Amino acid sequence: MRPYPKVEAPYGTWKSPITPELIAADAVKVGGPGEIDGVIYFSELRPSEKGRTTIIRMTPEGTFEELIPSQYNVRTTVHEYGGGNSLAADGSIFFSNFSDQQLYRRDSSGKISQFTNEKDCRFADGCASGKFLIYVMEDHRNGVDNCLVLITQEGKVRRIAEGSDFYSGPRVSPDGKRLAYYSWNHPNMPWDGGELKVALINEDGTLGKTVVAAGGPKESICQHSWGPDGRLYYISDRSGWWNLYCEGKALYPMEAEIGFPQWFFRQTFFDFWGKDKIVFVYSKLGSDSLAILENGKLRELAVPFTAIEDISITGDHLYFVGASPKVPSALVKYNLTTNEWSIFKKSRELKINHTYISTPRAIEFPSEGGRTAYAFYYPPKNMQSRGMEGEFPPLLVHSHGGPTAHSNPGFNLEIQYWTSRGVAVVDVNYGGSSGYGRVYRDLLQGKWGIVDVDDCTHAALYCAENGLADRDRLCISGGSAGGFTTLACLTFRDVFKAGASYFGVSDLEALTLDTHKFESRYLDGLVGPYPSARDIYTERSPIHHVDQITCPIILLQGDEDKIVPPPQSEKMYQSLLERGIPTAYLLFKNEQHGFRQSENIKRSLEAEAYFFSKIFGFELADSIEPVEIANFHE
Repeated sequence: MRPYPKVEAPYGTWKSPITPELIAADAVKVGGPGEIDGVIYFSELRPSEKGRTTIIRMTPEGTFEELIPSQYNVRTTVHEYGGGNSLAADGSIFFSNFSDQQLYRRDSSGKISQFTNEKDCRFADGCASGKFLIYVMEDHRNGVDNCLVLITQEGKVRRIAEGSDFYSGPRVSPDGKRLAYYSWNHPNMPWDGGELKVALINEDGTLGKTVVAAGGPKESICQHSWGPDGRLYYISDRSGWWNLYCEGKALYPMEAEIGFPQWFFRQTFFDFWGKDKIVFVYSKLGSDSLAILENGKLRELAVPFTAIEDISITGDHLYFVGASPKVPSALVKYNLTTNEWSIFKKSRELKINHTYISTPRAIEFPSEGGRTAYAFYYPPKNMQSRGMEGEFPPLLVHSHGGPTAHSNPGFNLEIQYWTSRGVAVVDVNYGGSSGYGRVYRDLLQGKWGIVDVDDCTHAALYCAENGLADRDRLCISGGSAGGFTTLACLTFRDVFKAGASYFGVSDLEALTLDTHKFESRYLDGLVGPYPSARDIYTERSPIHHVDQITCPIILLQGDEDKIVPPPQSEKMYQSLLERGIPTAYLLFKNEQHGFRQSENIKRSLEAEAYFFSKIFGFELADSIEPVEIANFHE
């Protein structure tokens, strides 16, 4: 096929088939694939149904059957972030229902009934133990109290482990006699340190003698699982890297990360194949790979995916969620015997010519004090357009959330939205990001608002200095913690010309005083103990230094956000208005921390694009509903 002739057009004005409608419509988030009695099950989050999550079964004919009716939403809010929403046991599926946070049971006949009746309690990350279920419970009846509970066949709830601030991962040994679980206490987050414990299970389901098997205040465990041999396997970062261990011994030491911070329950990074083989996913320089460990030797699995999660094995079949720079997230089935793989469920059906798709390039760049930081750079790409002679593209710096998380080179349609219009993107894994070892992850300890800001700023300057971006058209965008980094960059550095904050933190003191239990002491490590370090909170909070902001900002916020409540964005907006800074504020109804609804995903992206086009003075090829920008005059 003859390629289209490329037409010169200013960056940012290119016509693209990657529209906000395409991004928001018919896409789902798939997860948790696995096989039970020869049947494949998985979860599906649907933005088109206001962010509802359901459970799907794959029939022998290869079609998909929804198991949970539309009046239910399979989602727990333990730790607010959730995860571990459902459990298959004894022919039934138990799931947390979002509206009341109670457990419901779908029996083998398809009948659904309420299973627990514990008002103001939430359940997550369950496992089966004979005639009992064991769950993490978050009790909101008198403050917020986390514990492990035993649940009888009649749905009666009894506490079996309490006293620690947090719990995760109750897992029963193959012989049914022992329970392993992870617990940690303030001010630690689970990736800072905690204890992997093993307790004897009494006949009545209560716990007997309990010992600490691994972990400590400075050692993090991010997954544990009983092996076929009855031994406990786990991922620990005691060496400085999250690696596989069993009974205190590293199974295959490597300078790579097997694991990810426990923001969500029931993340799985390894599973067992047969009696003596372990399949796991590891991350190196931000990209994921699959490998098999057998008798101390490693064998790589040849798959084209660079972002991999939710591993599970049944028989000779490995299931996982995979994505690559050009393939959207999908459910994959891999035959470990034949080394053949296939995609059996896509997150979206995407019919876009690959010549519109920008392929990321991993970059390393010098940051403050000579440190090395990391990012993925996406150049503008469009099969029909090229930039004007002598012109450099605008650059959008993306600051990921967490901040203890990381960006990977898996397919991201929102990034492609920008690059296909002629805007370059650099996705920064600033100091503090996971995936690069504990030393790099700990760079943010006491330095949030400094290290991340330095690295995002230097990423932008590196791109400009190397001919990858226009020095005068650098902008930055991020959500949650990435929104804080965005606002801090715009406040304390004179590099960016505009920014977009999605439910971003503007006041660190307000965050630590008005947030949920899971993160209520997070800033002790990232900033300093409160209130003794209150001066540092004030010093680093953009809201207290609005007089230093000179560039336009758009703020986007969900009205039901419990993690970063709306007053954070509203206060920043009012301060910018009073300063005469061009600014816009959009409040989205019925949205929590992260937009889940199709219409809001679409509108927020359009609003950001409209905002940047006006600030940088280029005409979008799309017709977009205008956004009111206060204090702005063309």
